[in-house]
Amino acid sequence: MAETGDLHRTPLYDMHVGMGAKMVPFAGYEMPVQYPMGVMKEHLHCRAAAGLFDVSHMGQVILRGTDYEAVALAFESLVPMDVLGLGDGRQRYGLFTNEAGGIEDDLMFANRGDHLFVVVNAACKEADVARMKAALEPSISVEVITDRALVALQGPSAEAALARLNPAAAEMRFMDVATLELSGAGCWVSRSGYTGEDGYEISVPQDHAQALCETLLAMEEVEAIGLGARDSLRLEAGLCLYGNDIDAQVDPGAAGLSWAIQKARRAGGARAGGFPGADHILDVLTNGATRKRVGFRPEGRAPMRAGIAIFASQDAGTPIGSVTSGGFGPSVEGPVAMGYVTADHAEIGTTLYGEVRGKRMPLSVAKLPFVPANFKR
Repeated sequence: MAETGDLHRTPLYDMHVGMGAKMVPFAGYEMPVQYPMGVMKEHLHCRAAAGLFDVSHMGQVILRGTDYEAVALAFESLVPMDVLGLGDGRQRYGLFTNEAGGIEDDLMFANRGDHLFVVVNAACKEADVARMKAALEPSISVEVITDRALVALQGPSAEAALARLNPAAAEMRFMDVATLELSGAGCWVSRSGYTGEDGYEISVPQDHAQALCETLLAMEEVEAIGLGARDSLRLEAGLCLYGNDIDAQVDPGAAGLSWAIQKARRAGGARAGGFPGADHILDVLTNGATRKRVGFRPEGRAPMRAGIAIFASQDAGTPIGSVTSGGFGPSVEGPVAMGYVTADHAEIGTTLYGEVRGKRMPLSVAKLPFVPANFKR
């Protein structure tokens, strides 16, 4: 990764600038927020065809030990997921938790046969790497990958586009991982993403990254997509953004992420507990959370942004929650948001009020996601 001043640049920086992208600071990097097409059209294009995202700012890490079992059991000391039971060539969503049961980061991890491949968020990667090194080394090596870019190809036409470069891409199902040759480069590919659409995340040697992207972008159905549309796509998909919707003060139960904790790690499971915050997290899974992450549909056309306080009535004195992410949903043609409310106000259809510039505006608790997931099962 190149560095300029206080900001880093991904291997695809020059390509973004050459395409007319508007570059902004994000998680310590100069990243494209939008291209000349504009956020709205980029969002709708990804839903209808295929969008290509640069996510090279995220952290890529390989964990190695004597064998996969040793790595998996060691990693389970940091996450409440079933790592040992993950099949070869399969990927899973995970969470780093703290002793209070809060979420330190969310991540993806994949069983690559003789090692574990982990992808963490850009803003948290230094802390995540330090966490893994402190807990796992020296018996497990923690190797930070610095010579590969990471891109995401997302949308209903993603399969057709990538399969032109390697037909094996079409045989992958959601959360499969494989090494595929794409445009002459050995790429680590997962059938996953963070838009709610079908698609792939592709780790590519950085010397081949621009050529691969240009090959994909030359295809009629593929357009470059920036951070603006990436945010509205994941919001419509009901997916959390670390630092907004989940953080070190939010436990997995409140966040609606209990589905990510497999039976083996729960009370009564084969390897119950043994991760940071286990007592609190397992108690919430058994007895329920006092607050819950929910979707919101504001009335009218005006979005409700992060930080807006939520009240049970127009004249209530104390807020019962707040918005953590909000904006306009191009696919649903209206404002969408999500956030937290007390559990007794979390039922779908409940009318609540968000305080916007001193005025209480109605919204309803809505089912997540706002747009159905389109993964290839």
